[in-house]
Amino acid sequence: MRSFVLFIFLGLFFVLGTTKVQGQIFPKIIKKDKIDSVPTTPRKNIELGGFDQSAFLRELTARTDSMLFKNEVDLRRPRSIVDDSQDFMIWAPTNRLVKVSEQILIDSIWITAFEHYEPWDSQKIDIYDFDPEKFQDTVSLRLYDSFFGYDWKMPLETTPVTSRFGFRWGRRHLGTDLDLQMRDPIYAAFDGIVRIRSYDRYGFGYYVVIRHKNGLETVYGHMSKILVEVGQEVKAGEEIGKGGSTGRSTGSHLHYELRYRGLAFDPEIVYDFDSFKIKSEYLDITPETFGYIAQARSAVYHRVRRGETLGAISRRYRVPISQITRLSGISTRSILRIGQRLRIQ
Repeated sequence: MRSFVLFIFLGLFFVLGTTKVQGQIFPKIIKKDKIDSVPTTPRKNIELGGFDQSAFLRELTARTDSMLFKNEVDLRRPRSIVDDSQDFMIWAPTNRLVKVSEQILIDSIWITAFEHYEPWDSQKIDIYDFDPEKFQDTVSLRLYDSFFGYDWKMPLETTPVTSRFGFRWGRRHLGTDLDLQMRDPIYAAFDGIVRIRSYDRYGFGYYVVIRHKNGLETVYGHMSKILVEVGQEVKAGEEIGKGGSTGRSTGSHLHYELRYRGLAFDPEIVYDFDSFKIKSEYLDITPETFGYIAQARSAVYHRVRRGETLGAISRRYRVPISQITRLSGISTRSILRIGQRLRIQ
């Protein structure tokens, strides 16, 4: 009996202990009071120093000489007033003004003009003291660049040639004569700035000289009226004057010249006037461009004396008569004048 009671007691103890161990123990849940949201602290204003735009632009301009760039800017390296590369026609304002003889203020970019020029003068065409015999380089000029808006234009609506570059009537003709009617419009050939507007009674008559961004200068002679002023910027195709026959002229025409550093060269190197087009986007200036000057310096001339004939002169210098007539711009039927200057070679 006592054993039975002990067995029941142990059985109950075992059952209750096992149930307690295997039963799920739930965590005690503590209910907390609702916490109010933390008040936000107003953000303090950030103190920004004042930005002086004018000072910044002055500093940037002083370091670079330009506010237009092709790709990237290195502020540590000062840039030239104009780009060193002749292949790009990017022009940037420098705001550097230079006083010239007429008290006109001209931006220095026009004085340098791609560093092909230095002085500025509105009275004389050739002011550059450029000796072609010492020029042994090849300078490549980009005449126009439509992508950047620098275009070209024929100087007239039509361009029939009446007289070409070279010797004519015993003297050198430094341009190409193009036929026109009185008061026909005359146009700037390229973008540029007017350097000279003047009158030459015994030569060009009313004429204009324009310095261009591509490194050339153009001359327009025998006008009846000039429509531009010195220092005025012009675009290719802008009307600069009216056709005429002023100065040393035998009829209405335009005397048109192309010059590099003051020296004229044959415009037909650049233009095909018969086809009314420009030959190429580029022009190479070489010693051969001014070959005629070297020939002229080595030329031989003869001054006609009383009683001399072409035959006698040709025998004296041992050259054909045809060579004398060709170089002197005369024919075999021309009457020789005492004191007339004939080119022999």
